[in-house]
Amino acid sequence: MRGFILALVLVASPAFAVQPDEMLTDPGLEARARAISQNLRCPVCQGEDIDDSNAPISRDLRIAVRERLVAGDSDAQVVDYVVARYGEFVLFKPRVEGSSWLLWLAGPLMLLAGVGIAVATTRKRAVAAEAEGLSDADKTRLAQLLEK
Repeated sequence: MRGFILALVLVASPAFAVQPDEMLTDPGLEARARAISQNLRCPVCQGEDIDDSNAPISRDLRIAVRERLVAGDSDAQVVDYVVARYGEFVLFKPRVEGSSWLLWLAGPLMLLAGVGIAVATTRKRAVAAEAEGLSDADKTRLAQLLEK
């Protein structure tokens, strides 16, 4: 039973690609490096952060992040360094600035446009239904049918 639980824990736990020789001896810097790495996308894998990726470029990025932290850079400076070399694509959460405003606003604008179209269509149908009122003969016939 113990073996089964151990196997389950090993299978269910995340497998980090960070190698022991990459880790920093200072736990504070290592924690900062891990936090930064979790927000950086692997340029090869694209769906994984650089901590989880086994791609050689991710290893190089993990080492570069740690080197920049050891050199005294702030977290923002490290991210800027990586973005300067690989572009905004490496960020899982792109910055809201410049041309990215259009991308950030496109979703809500499309939702508002859809709601506006739905409201206009519903009103148009209601007006059309009112215009297609029953004639006096139809109303009389309907009243007779409802009385029976």
